[in-house]
Amino acid sequence: MPYRSTEILSPGAADSAPLHRVTLTHDQRHLRRKLLHLENEDVVMLDLKEPVMLADGDLLVLEGGGYIEVKAAEEALYEILPRDGLHLIELAWHLGNRHLPAAIEQRRILIARDAVIRAMLEGLGATVSEVVEPFHPLRGAYHGTGHHHHGHGHHHDHG
Repeated sequence: MPYRSTEILSPGAADSAPLHRVTLTHDQRHLRRKLLHLENEDVVMLDLKEPVMLADGDLLVLEGGGYIEVKAAEEALYEILPRDGLHLIELAWHLGNRHLPAAIEQRRILIARDAVIRAMLEGLGATVSEVVEPFHPLRGAYHGTGHHHHGHGHHHDHG
């Protein structure tokens, strides 16, 4: 019998330790209804009213009690290093213009690997290297959130 969850808590909001963990990539963390396979082979049926973007450490509340912790999977990414702060803003603008999910930090930007984009960034003077780490892009880049619904139905619903 699979577990069922219809609610999510932020990290630290639980009153007990999680029973299990589920490790998901950035794409897999954008969901509403989905069967999630845990590390111990159990299955959780997630059934939410609204699509969410889960973050590392979020907790799925199980019906009948208990929690499952969400872990952000390590992913193959590009680390983009700018010359300076102004250059970082310029690079971020070019990425945002293409609606690419990007994790923008103080001294670097992370994106999913894409050779065409890499060439563009290097052409703009960025240093691009391959890294493997969890991916936490800014939430604004999604077409599937909030006011971006232009009557396209649910094509963004991965699942």
